[in-house]
Amino acid sequence: MTTNSVVSAFRVLEAVAELQPAGLSELARTVDLPKSTVQRCLLTLHELGWLRPSTGRPTRWHLTYRAFAVGSQARDHQQVREAALPFLNELQLTTTETIHLCAPDGNELVLIERLDTAHPLRAFLPLGKRIPLHASATGLAFLAAGTKDFVDNLLADPLPAQALHTITDPGTLRRTLDETRSRGYSINNQGLSNGITAVGAAILDAQGQPVAAVSVSGPTSRITEDKHETYGRAVRDTAQKIHNAL
Repeated sequence: MTTNSVVSAFRVLEAVAELQPAGLSELARTVDLPKSTVQRCLLTLHELGWLRPSTGRPTRWHLTYRAFAVGSQARDHQQVREAALPFLNELQLTTTETIHLCAPDGNELVLIERLDTAHPLRAFLPLGKRIPLHASATGLAFLAAGTKDFVDNLLADPLPAQALHTITDPGTLRRTLDETRSRGYSINNQGLSNGITAVGAAILDAQGQPVAAVSVSGPTSRITEDKHETYGRAVRDTAQKIHNAL
């Protein structure tokens, strides 16, 4: 298999993970490859046990549990998750809202744990979801705890809008990060999803570098401005407890 075909196969695999159940035409548009190339990738990934086809017509594709098995071997993230779970449960009981735990992968975060609220109206992101740093409460908290070089590297590229109030201006982002550092927690009002507000805090390692981030998320109608400080302090304290456990 050539380098190009390996790259194409991974792009198709990631697109299936994001869109599943995903059809051939949708995948070809997403990865910007010919249908014939995408079809070859799908069949190869199926033969290797990474994907499974649906029984319907047209065929749609899903990840198999092989992807989960391999992903669960990301030991650093697993260690953070295991250390965090008791404190995430406490935070969920305190706030009654959805709790997200995210870990870094390049210039994005990946959702590695979610504790759902009992409220019928709630925030929802699927496990494994890739989350932009500039558009999320976890991402803003993670950036605020990172180095200047890390922030500068992110700002070398445009900041795409994700929702109604996504920060897309570099100057505004820098000011927001300064405010986040001063408070110890981030506030993200409809930056990732319309109608959703979240507060987040970074989890630091022994060297003081961010290794993950945690957030409380819910409908903007429930996480109103008068709750930002209460939830913010709670998520900041939770991040500190996880840091201590690590």
